[in-house]
Amino acid sequence: MHSRKPLRLAGAVAAALVLATACGSGSDSASGGDAATRAFEADNGKVTIPVAPKRVVATGYAVPVLIEADAKLVGISSWKRGLAMMTPEDRTRYDGLTKIADETAASTNYEAIAKVKPDLIVIGVPKPVLGDLDLKRLESIAPVVAIGPTVPSAWRELSQRQADAAGQAGRLAESKSAYEKKAAALKAKYKDAVAGVKFGHVGEYGDVSAGTFMREFAGSWGTNIAQDIGVTYYGQVKKKGGGSKDVSETSSIEELPQSLGEAAAITYTLEPDGQQGESVRYVLGSKLWKNLPAVKDGQTFGLRYTEAATYESATRALDEIDKALAPLLEK
Repeated sequence: MHSRKPLRLAGAVAAALVLATACGSGSDSASGGDAATRAFEADNGKVTIPVAPKRVVATGYAVPVLIEADAKLVGISSWKRGLAMMTPEDRTRYDGLTKIADETAASTNYEAIAKVKPDLIVIGVPKPVLGDLDLKRLESIAPVVAIGPTVPSAWRELSQRQADAAGQAGRLAESKSAYEKKAAALKAKYKDAVAGVKFGHVGEYGDVSAGTFMREFAGSWGTNIAQDIGVTYYGQVKKKGGGSKDVSETSSIEELPQSLGEAAAITYTLEPDGQQGESVRYVLGSKLWKNLPAVKDGQTFGLRYTEAATYESATRALDEIDKALAPLLEK
């Protein structure tokens, strides 16, 4: 629900962990008693939720996670940025689910949520964006757990917590294991090729009209998955601004030589269709880019699916990284 253009998130990775133990069954009643519940620590505090939710509404970053985890979804916000990374099966499910909001938290349709009768609502937006929601109104419909993103690389913990809330931690463990197995194999494959190589990354959210480019450092969208196969991104932001701005910055194009002059290799973000976005095209078309040592050495690599924020989509991103970096193995 919260746009990543750019991701202006606040705070560090949430330290709260799921209280995985069930808190026992609800009190019995003439109607047969309530379902078993448990306490869950979320961005909005400690919430009592069903142990096994049967009708889940998901928004924001929780949408692709809970689709992949086969949660019992009855309504979702739209998630246009992730459609290109979905499997055909997940896309079919996405298309068939009731949409209760578009890409923004402010667009939430409370009547539509009430109509699908959820027993759990998982809000996947950053803490600052919670102010755009009427949480009391949502809580009058069903228990609400807010589990939102912080720094980009935190999608691993984020997805674990979201899946756990929806009672699907086991399903997520399968895709996590598959991702880690592939990452380990690629790390072994590229061990010698990337050893000691200082990488830089050009992101897609520079502002052409302002003459700026985006540099992403370790832990950012364009870098965090490549890091899992042993790629090392050097440097850090000049001034941390919270969330994604702790690991990325925009600078004047004139600063390109100073920013990436030490890089022996440079990766850059591609659109899901493999094309260069406007801001990346702007950088790659500049004379300053052409004079960078890494560019002169032919050590530049475009990466697709850098917005991956689930284990299944990140596994596809690993395949793309493997294709892009293959020339390094020929040396």
